[in-house]
Amino acid sequence: MLRSSNPILSKQDAFTPAAPQYNQNPYGQPQAGYPQYPGSPQAPVQAPEGRMTLDDVVTKTAVTMGVLVIAAALAWRFVPDALYFPALIASGLIGFIVVLFVAFRRNVSPGLVLLYAGIEGIFIGMISKIFESYYSGIVVQAVIGTFAAAGVTLAAYKFFNIRVTPKFRKVVIIGTIAFAVALLINFVLALFGVNLGLRDSGTGAISLLAVVFSLIGAGLAVLNLVLDFDYIEQGVAIGAPASESWRGAFGLTVTMVWLYIEILRLLSYIRR
Repeated sequence: MLRSSNPILSKQDAFTPAAPQYNQNPYGQPQAGYPQYPGSPQAPVQAPEGRMTLDDVVTKTAVTMGVLVIAAALAWRFVPDALYFPALIASGLIGFIVVLFVAFRRNVSPGLVLLYAGIEGIFIGMISKIFESYYSGIVVQAVIGTFAAAGVTLAAYKFFNIRVTPKFRKVVIIGTIAFAVALLINFVLALFGVNLGLRDSGTGAISLLAVVFSLIGAGLAVLNLVLDFDYIEQGVAIGAPASESWRGAFGLTVTMVWLYIEILRLLSYIRR
């Protein structure tokens, strides 16, 4: 059984190869001690589930990202100006809840994965339009930067034969949890008018702490991409069930969204 330290992909039963069907050996013949006679009743045997492949993960990731992009474009186009910030806050909170719900389910649900993509698309559409209103062209730059960073990370992972060790996983997961907790604390305090300086408003003076925090966030997102690539590669290697391709697509989508937001913020600091 394969386990991961990635917050999205770490499930006890994730990427576990399907067991042989009852009353069958691996070659599909009846087991010894259970002879079958013509006309004798047999228990129904379900068709074995297909195995996870890299092409399957790529296809499902493309579908998930496509839903996200369409939702972002529709939100950008049709959400009225007066509802920008309510839509931003609501989609961000609901998206976070859906992430937790999907991550802790025993079996991944394609419907919930696509639901997350739609809700997160609204969040991305809103935050992108806000930044674009201050810095023309920044969204295109952030999209290019996000896919460039992901591509370079994948190339480095493959060509330099990067191996994910238990210590590496532990460091990344602890850093990711600490980052998320800091963001949550900063958000709650901001509701009461307390500013820790971890997130810059995007229009005033640049906070050095905000820049450092975004750099840390972008770095952690890249390291989580490495965990995603390693986990998917291992899942394909051991013949995980085909349904687990959705979990891989979900993990990649969550990490890419995180990376995009951090790059968007960093570009806004540079533009100022």
